[in-house]
This record gives sequence, structure tokens and C-alpha cells, in this order.
Amino acid sequence: MTVDSTATAPRGTPDGTDAPPEDAVQLLTPEGERRPHPPYTVDADPELLRGLYRDMVLTRRFDAEATTLQRQGELGLWASLLGQEAAQIGSGRALREDDYVFPTYREHGVAWCRGVDPTKLLGMFRGVNHGGWDPGENNFHLYTIVIGSQALHAAGYAMGAAMDAPTGGGPSAVIAYFGDGATSQGDVAEAFTFAAVHQAPVVFFCQNNQWAISEPTTLQSRAPLYRRSSGYGFPGIRVDGNDVLACLAVTRDALRRARAGEGPTLVEAFTYRMGAHTTSDDPSRYRSEEERETWRRRDPVLRLRRHLEREGLADEDFWSSVDAESEELARRVRGTVREMPDPDPTAIFDHVYAEDHSQVARERAEFDAYQASFAPDTGNHAEGPP
Repeated sequence: MTVDSTATAPRGTPDGTDAPPEDAVQLLTPEGERRPHPPYTVDADPELLRGLYRDMVLTRRFDAEATTLQRQGELGLWASLLGQEAAQIGSGRALREDDYVFPTYREHGVAWCRGVDPTKLLGMFRGVNHGGWDPGENNFHLYTIVIGSQALHAAGYAMGAAMDAPTGGGPSAVIAYFGDGATSQGDVAEAFTFAAVHQAPVVFFCQNNQWAISEPTTLQSRAPLYRRSSGYGFPGIRVDGNDVLACLAVTRDALRRARAGEGPTLVEAFTYRMGAHTTSDDPSRYRSEEERETWRRRDPVLRLRRHLEREGLADEDFWSSVDAESEELARRVRGTVREMPDPDPTAIFDHVYAEDHSQVARERAEFDAYQASFAPDTGNHAEGPP
């Protein structure tokens, strides 16, 4: 595809080129070339690089399948991560097993890194459960729909982790994910205050995908988002969010600071939401195709593939095996979703109170009577008279 060099520049890149903002950490260019950015480094371990590529490809394929399932009526809603794979896989692979994650509703790549079965992410969006996985099994909290509230949860959890840390050993670290729109929420400001005052071992990871639904970052903040942390007394850093190596290196360092008792860090991953905010959104109504095309040239998956090809670190067998694995994942996801059983409608009453409650019992009985008022579906749907 021929790209117009005068295309509208993404927010924060006024020249419209493929370079990230000058203040962003970048270790891998869109052309797949390594570039130094001390003190942030990632060893050129072929196995690590191939693993990061596989993670991004499988996550993207899962996301595409979930989007298709929603369009076909199998899911009620879906929030795509298309374009943000590097930010999520890079930061997710920086975590230790004992670290704890507080996501929003789009962190499918981070869930993958934490070992959460992708099919378990879909139950809530199909309406058959309220989450689908045990947060304690993978140290990955349930998805949070309320914008920004998980930042407070993360700050409080991190404060507790510091208090519970064994004598002579550092605490585990906590990471909270949110988008650029959430930085306008009071919950995030309060989380920054508590984390800073208590030197909590938490990383605030903002995926700035340029649009809070239909509101651009230019109408959300007069200054780069990562600079907000200085007013609270802790460091902030901007990273090229489409560079998986830079996201890995920067997040590793922020987590190291947290575990060393040096307090919180704000990481702004400067990236782009290639798809809709959710499947109920139409981004063509508020942003241009030229802007999207500019960001397509920075594709995070293609960027790492170019590097692997440039350095001769992967062959055709590798590419084919990853593609085959991604298609198998898509088939498994589709089959599992369609086999998800409908929940018992009365289950909504089960855990309102720990013990029996007369009002809940009365409401359950009323609901049972309402459900019983409908004629049973015998499966015989004969056509009526012409």
C-alpha cells in the first residue's frame, strides 16, 4: 500500500514520521534495527526474542477470534488489544511469578503471560460468569470495568505487600494497568498519592493508545502523561509502546525499583489502538484513516519479525509453527466458547449475603415465579397459518 507522507501525525509525533517521541525509550526501530538507549538493555537471546514474537502472534490471533465471535453474536462485547501487543507482552514478561497484576479489561496479552487460559477471559463477555478465573492462581486480578479503580486496589495491595515482606527480603512488586483516559480519573490521582507517600512497591503502567474512546490525548492533558508523576514525588518514563524490547527493559527496571524499596514508577507506553475501543464503537467517526495508516507502519509484531529475519534468528519452520499454533488456539477458543453452559438465572441470589436473608429469599421466590410464568420451550416451532 502506498502511504501518503503528509498523513496526519499521531498525537505527540507532529512530524508524522515513524520515530517515537524524542523522550521515549526505544531499543528496536520499526525497521527491526537494534538501537542503544542506556541504561535500558535486553540481551539478544534468540530464544527470548522468538518467545516474545510467539507471544504477540498468539495473543493477536486470540484477540481477532474473540472479535469475530462477538460479531457473530457469540459474545456480548469485546475490547480488542490490536496494536498494543508489545506493551502488554513486554511488560508481562518482565514480571516475576510472585508479582501481582491489576488489569483493566483489555490486558489479554498480560493474562497470557501470567498463564491464564485465554478461554477463561471470554466468560464475562459471553455473560456466563463474573470473571472466569481464580486471581490467586496466577496473581492476575479479575478484569476491572470501572475506569481507574484498579489503580487504588493496586496501591493498597502494594502497601500491604511491603508490610508483609519477610525481614531481610524485599517485597513482591505490584503492577496496575490503565489507559490514557483513566489518568483523568480521581481514583488514579488518589492512588498516586497513597503510593508515593508510602513508597509502595507498585508500577503504574499506562497504555497511552491515544484515544479514550473518542477523546484524543490532546484534549485530556496539556503535558505528556508520564510527567504527571513528578508532582507526586516519584519518577515517570515514556517508552515506545510498539517496541516489545523497550517495554520489557523499562518495566523490568521499574519493578526492580519497587522491590528495592525505591517506591512507585509511572510508565507511559506510547502506543495506538488500531481497532475500536470496544466492538460497540465506530472509530471511523472520530479519527482518520491516515492517522491509522501512520501507526500501521509501526506494527509491533512486524517490527520484531523484521529483526529476527535481519539477524537470521528464525527460519521458515519457526514462522510456520507459530502460525499453525495460532490457528489451533483460535479453533480451541471458538469451540470452547460455543460449549459454555448458560448459568442458572437464580445464581445472582447465591452470594448476596453470607447467610440466609429473608429479603433475598423473597426476591428469589418472586423471580422463580416470574421464570415459571413462561411456557416451556418444547423445540416445536411449527409455522403458523399463511
